[in-house]
Amino acid sequence: MSATLPEFVAAGEALTDMIRVDGEQWVAKCGGSTWNVARAAAALGLHSAFAGAISRCCFGDALWSASESAGLDLRFLQRVDRSPLLAIVPQASPPQYFFVGDASADLDFDPSALPAAWQQSAAWVHFGGISLAREPLATRLVQLAESLHAAGVHVSYDPNFRRTMDPVRYAPTFERMCRIAAAIKVSDEDLRGLMPELDAASALAGIRAVNPRAWLLFTEGAAGATLITPRGSWRADAPRIAVVDTVGAGDASIAGLVASRMQQPEAEDAVHLAFAVAAGSAACQTAGAHPPALAAVRALAQRIQARAA
Repeated sequence: MSATLPEFVAAGEALTDMIRVDGEQWVAKCGGSTWNVARAAAALGLHSAFAGAISRCCFGDALWSASESAGLDLRFLQRVDRSPLLAIVPQASPPQYFFVGDASADLDFDPSALPAAWQQSAAWVHFGGISLAREPLATRLVQLAESLHAAGVHVSYDPNFRRTMDPVRYAPTFERMCRIAAAIKVSDEDLRGLMPELDAASALAGIRAVNPRAWLLFTEGAAGATLITPRGSWRADAPRIAVVDTVGAGDASIAGLVASRMQQPEAEDAVHLAFAVAAGSAACQTAGAHPPALAAVRALAQRIQARAA
């Protein structure tokens, strides 16, 4: 492990997806939105870490091993004597799921136990997922995000809306995070869940009104994505690929946007959008939430032509 502290950190939840297959068989897969973002960022060339807490049982062991294999800085991964957070998926198509973890390990994450001076090394810190809807973890993470923003660290945010998130109760958190984020990623599904009374254009305008300085990445699956920045708006179609599944595509896209901005700060906005769409598309070419391969992302980005929207 490098002695240098990471330049990118994703804070939130790492969990285990328990997926039913063939009626009676269950398969355990490592997952979690923010954990997926950390792994994707590492695959795209960033010195990355996931900051969160996991159990000491077999499920936590699997998450630890997968984090190590992904090249994440393990000094940010805390292990506690609590039960694991599980996402139970009895049916994948159409998706059905619920979470088990009323007093699980993720809720015990302690930001004060992270390595000393890590905030001075981190250029970007990412937040989102169900971690921001699970107390007392949510309050801890929002306060951490606001303190990082005040210190000049870039914050990225993806609500990654899930049906178990109450949009009314979540609304104050959504606004607080949008207000401080340098980059916000929302999908068409996120907007339907968070603001069901608004069409997409109105919902995006509302987010822009809260924070007109933010880069706003709006993803629409196979229909492509739009990037709105203070300099204008760009649109890119998704490249034609053989889709295996879409698990982790959104997580890869926000990791792609941040990685592109960190690695090519002078590039045009259209270049950053193409890379973000390519990262999300590359994640669809393998089964499960596997980080996209950098070579595949670069190849796909060459095929994507972003245009002024």
